Amino acid sequence: MTEFAARIDATTIEQLRATGATKWADPDAIGAFVAEMDFGIDPRITAALHRAVDDGAFGYLPARLRAELSETTAAYLERRSGWSVAPSDVHPIPDVITGLELAMEHVAAPGTKVIVPTPSYMPFLMVPPMRGREVVEVPLAVEGGRYAFDLDALQRAFDAGGNLLLLCNPYNPVGRVFTRDELLAISEVVERNGGRVFADEIWAPIVYPGAVHVPYATVSAAAAAHSITAMSASKAWNLPGLKCAQLVVTSDRDRETWERIGMFAGHGTSNLGAVANIAAYGPGDRWLDDVVPYLAGNRDRLLDLVAEELPGAVMPTPEGTYVAWIDFTGTAAGPEPTELFRREAGVALTDGRMCGEVGARCARLIFATPRPVLEHVVRRMAAALPGRRAA
Repeated sequence: MTEFAARIDATTIEQLRATGATKWADPDAIGAFVAEMDFGIDPRITAALHRAVDDGAFGYLPARLRAELSETTAAYLERRSGWSVAPSDVHPIPDVITGLELAMEHVAAPGTKVIVPTPSYMPFLMVPPMRGREVVEVPLAVEGGRYAFDLDALQRAFDAGGNLLLLCNPYNPVGRVFTRDELLAISEVVERNGGRVFADEIWAPIVYPGAVHVPYATVSAAAAAHSITAMSASKAWNLPGLKCAQLVVTSDRDRETWERIGMFAGHGTSNLGAVANIAAYGPGDRWLDDVVPYLAGNRDRLLDLVAEELPGAVMPTPEGTYVAWIDFTGTAAGPEPTELFRREAGVALTDGRMCGEVGARCARLIFATPRPVLEHVVRRMAAALPGRRAA
């Protein structure tokens, strides 16, 4: 066992509650619903933040920091995925949802519908209607227990007036890491219909052995021309509260748009968030060397636990992310499984219906927690099933 794994395994629920994190704020429930890690922070990031605080870096985002963030992000993309991006094409924004809002306003054709594959990251279904856009849900197909795009359904979504496809890769919540061939096939449908793609690649650093993250914009010249990519260190290095993400533009028309709106489009990006993202994309690879293997172990343990303790539940194997998607249709959990587990087990999960109509009787479980805590969570859920309680 590594020193990192030993430290994480020794972390108790009481210590996690003491952090004040949102997922641990309810004293009556174990939080497994917020996509955060219970592993603390990379000490290299902590040190960089302390230096920034000592420097009093609290004004508006300075040009020096903005340039360093763009350069470090571009170098990270080249190093991790072989994607050559000019630093001038990398722009700071507060978070990925801001990137989505910008894409709806400035990238999608005016008044068109937003295409959302489901089950989906919850805000992808919530934010478009808040901005006056109708959502077209496109359920993923399930092939051999593995989720995949239904290209015919995607075509029907364009036929129904869709224009901007929201593509999450690696995919929250089902954990797919789409192959180059899959992405190319998607891009061909998009291009044929004159569509655009908002590529959410925030989970790219969390990919398990056997899978390879391929940036959507790299699969073809057409994909680069019709897409805009959002990313951040917030998931892999646990920094969502620091408000910093990056938008990568890969077409001349989007470069022209950014020239027009860029001064204010990234307003609200945090200085400390930029410092933390720079530290993550620079020396932060060493953090991933510890975190990803631990998460892979948690994923494998969770698969075993679901098979052993939750008879009838179906969980596809995550190829990336630290999100598990579990279908309880074949169990005794009933029509409201998340309500049952919250009430009877004291475990808070994300109700699958928040991820789209296909999410009925499903739940999203975050497994980025100490392994003993993860085991405790699943066993409490198992004990809450009606047949177990009767026994």
